[in-house]
Amino acid sequence: MNNQLQFYQQRKIPSLTTRWWKNFSSNRLAYAALLLLCSIILIALLAPWIAPYDPAYQFDDLFVPPSWYQGGNEAYLLGTDDLGRDIFSRLVYGARLSLKLALIVVAVAASFGILLGGITALSYRWLDLIILRIMDLLLALPSLLLAIVVVSIIGPGLPNAIYAVAIVLIPHFVLVTRNAIKYELNKEYVTAMLLDGAGKFRLFIFSIFPNILPALIVQLTLAFSTAILEIAALGFLGLGAQAPHPEWGTILSESHNNIISAPWTVTLPGLAIFFTLLSINLVGDGLRDSMDLD
Repeated sequence: MNNQLQFYQQRKIPSLTTRWWKNFSSNRLAYAALLLLCSIILIALLAPWIAPYDPAYQFDDLFVPPSWYQGGNEAYLLGTDDLGRDIFSRLVYGARLSLKLALIVVAVAASFGILLGGITALSYRWLDLIILRIMDLLLALPSLLLAIVVVSIIGPGLPNAIYAVAIVLIPHFVLVTRNAIKYELNKEYVTAMLLDGAGKFRLFIFSIFPNILPALIVQLTLAFSTAILEIAALGFLGLGAQAPHPEWGTILSESHNNIISAPWTVTLPGLAIFFTLLSINLVGDGLRDSMDLD
């Protein structure tokens, strides 16, 4: 009898995050959007070193076109506005301000929304119905209109704009969290933990939350895009950031009257908002596809 030892190569199973990244990176459009978004974030972080001038400094050269236009000046890469301020410097610092404001808004909205969504899903049915009706009422109104109403009540200004946009985003986090938890409550591992004597807090923190994290990550990216757009819209309407803050919406508000005589003063900040929102939305779609959330 031939007793020969046989060796088998152990198959290495990749981790969950590795599989997500492999699926995400195979989506070329989402991967390119991620590179663009990282570039925008890097520009925002390095704004003091990238911007050649102070964003509020006023030069004597008014309405100088971008450097590649006829009559442009290489000293002003993207030209100047009606007050002689360098547009490139204002856009770079505007990226820093807009992304920082959006990050604060999303952090506040996610904190309250996830907490309230967890309470809603794990509480009594009557409390669940009351909170759901309130969230449905808030979602029935257009988000920008609701933000304008909130700012009108508490007053215009940058801090109040942050509160208004955060209030607009909270219902989205509440419903996403609540629906994801309700879906997980029907699974066997939840029943096993309940039979083992786990309380609702322990059940949510150690079992349910890790399983709903993919849905929350996607919602965070979409909320980040919405926050940038809403803050820019409030700034354009004069209800958010006020001059001389170089916020993208405020820059558009100051320059929209010059769209005929100096179109670059409107086009360039508009393109900055467009490409930022586009990259964030494409990254969010790529994350949803890679995590198989559909």
